[in-house]
Amino acid sequence: MLALLSTLQNGRTWSGQDLAARLRTSPRTLRRDVDRLRELGYPVQARPGPGGHYRLVAGTAMPPLLLDDDEAVAIAVGLRLAASTRARADDEPDDDAAARALRKLEQVLPARLRHTVRTVHRATEAAPAPGAVVSTRLLSLVGSAAEQHERLVFGYRSRSGEPTERRVEPYRQVLAGRRWYLLGWDLDRADWRTFRLDRVAAARTTGERFTPRPLPAESAAAYLDAVLKAPRHRAVLTFLAPVERMADRIGHQDGTLEPLGPDRCRYTTWVDSFEWLAVVTATLGVEFRVEEPVGFAEYCAQLRDRLDRATTGAPSLAGVTREERRRTPSAPGPAPSPATPPR
Repeated sequence: MLALLSTLQNGRTWSGQDLAARLRTSPRTLRRDVDRLRELGYPVQARPGPGGHYRLVAGTAMPPLLLDDDEAVAIAVGLRLAASTRARADDEPDDDAAARALRKLEQVLPARLRHTVRTVHRATEAAPAPGAVVSTRLLSLVGSAAEQHERLVFGYRSRSGEPTERRVEPYRQVLAGRRWYLLGWDLDRADWRTFRLDRVAAARTTGERFTPRPLPAESAAAYLDAVLKAPRHRAVLTFLAPVERMADRIGHQDGTLEPLGPDRCRYTTWVDSFEWLAVVTATLGVEFRVEEPVGFAEYCAQLRDRLDRATTGAPSLAGVTREERRRTPSAPGPAPSPATPPR
């Protein structure tokens, strides 16, 4: 019966004789298996007599799945990975659709396959997904709009938390870095934009169709990768510590480390803001020197000035040049800690 279903699922129309020959069975057994598929909910259409045929048509309900061993294991593994992407039904805040589907599948698996699936799961880890949960309903809505070339309207929260309303022609959904993104043409900005789906709210279709445009890159994934790796600032620092120590301290922060000897190393990174980089480096507990750019060195000096004034009441050095700042003695205060940027 499984072989019959697999054969019918290719969309072809089969005569009874050809189908029986393909399955190496008798016409009587074929008719019996067709009846069993219908009892399970599979809409098998049959036309008797000369020129008759069998065909699997679309139904109104989802019948039970008939899977071979490899398919069952593949689906279980895929559901386990899907559960780590944090796609979740709107009405199930404490659970996700993939995890529920996986539990249902494991309940009906034969014992031998259940053991195989659990063995694979025990030997597999998925890193915790960052960020907010994405609604499976939203994924369905956006996917359907992209497929049917229908415009979307939704509220969007920027990285800084600023709310805006967007009118977008949706093209692709991309899962990258365990986050869901939408690539679309922003009608108000007349340009391509990427949107994190966990920041989308109140999305709806407008009923307006659009003519698809050529993608801005070879693929939506390639375009998103370029966007995510398009930094605004490059900075180079020298840490007065061995490269092995800094590799442990920096962890997953973007950038590269190269040794400059046994007790120092160079760190090259690309960041969206100097503020973020200054906070990270100042809290590493390691002395460092800013090599480039000058703008980051000046920002560190300004930050030092603010911290001095916050603790000692020293006058502001705002507007003072870098060279003048070097010649200006700072107000007395506590000795700098190892994490304090050099003066």
